[in-house]
Amino acid sequence: MEKKPSVFQKIYMALIMAFFYLPIVYVVFFSFNRSKSLTKFTGFSLKWYEAMFENRQIMEAIGYTVLCAVIATVVSTIVGTITAIGLSKSRKVVREFVNQVNNLPMLNPEIVTAIGFMLFFTSLRIQTGFTTMVLAHIAFCIPYVILSVLPRLRRLDPNIAEAALDLGCTPWQAMWKVIIPQIKEGIIAGALVAFSMSFDDFVISMFTTGPGVSNISIYVYGAVKRVNPTINALSAIIVYVVTIILILVNVVPMIRDRRRAKNAEKETA
Repeated sequence: MEKKPSVFQKIYMALIMAFFYLPIVYVVFFSFNRSKSLTKFTGFSLKWYEAMFENRQIMEAIGYTVLCAVIATVVSTIVGTITAIGLSKSRKVVREFVNQVNNLPMLNPEIVTAIGFMLFFTSLRIQTGFTTMVLAHIAFCIPYVILSVLPRLRRLDPNIAEAALDLGCTPWQAMWKVIIPQIKEGIIAGALVAFSMSFDDFVISMFTTGPGVSNISIYVYGAVKRVNPTINALSAIIVYVVTIILILVNVVPMIRDRRRAKNAEKETA
């Protein structure tokens, strides 16, 4: 019999949830404030959202952020998926070694990874800018894609690819028509994680970008020292995007599984 949580445990969890989420609610709430005040709500207004969309620097930052996140997501998803499939067919020694190397960027402090990328580009005398920022984002997003796809491959029947080859498929056809459809949920989850990681990254972007190129996080860091209510609106936009991604990752699979269960019940009835 499971033990019910005590009153103290419930209060403790409530305090933790409040500590994490009240600042986010505060920022979103005051993004609709009519005045510049960050402590007194004077009335509902969308003026700061309008000011945000009229601000050229903010729109450029949003454009760089979205473009970088999309490119990093597409490339890292393709590379990470192919790497994960290759690892699933490799020898155990190779697989374990690559897994350890793959975990390094996630275990290392982000500042260490950022400085490593900066020194790498500097040593090659590559001018930092949007291209270097995208390359850095691709590099640190790939491990998350691999980590999302590998569990799906482990649950896959190891003989399914060989069966497809025996039935006349080429290796590429076996991968695209047999393996990829079986692991598509892991691929989608990895792509969404990669997008969210790239979208709100600050440290790596700060060390790998160049003059005139900044994403949302860098812009907010530079503008947060002065009272600027448009930052609340911009931060609220980030919260909306991350919330939508979380809903897609968690809620959509639940709805799909329920539909499959209902369809299975109807077929057996």
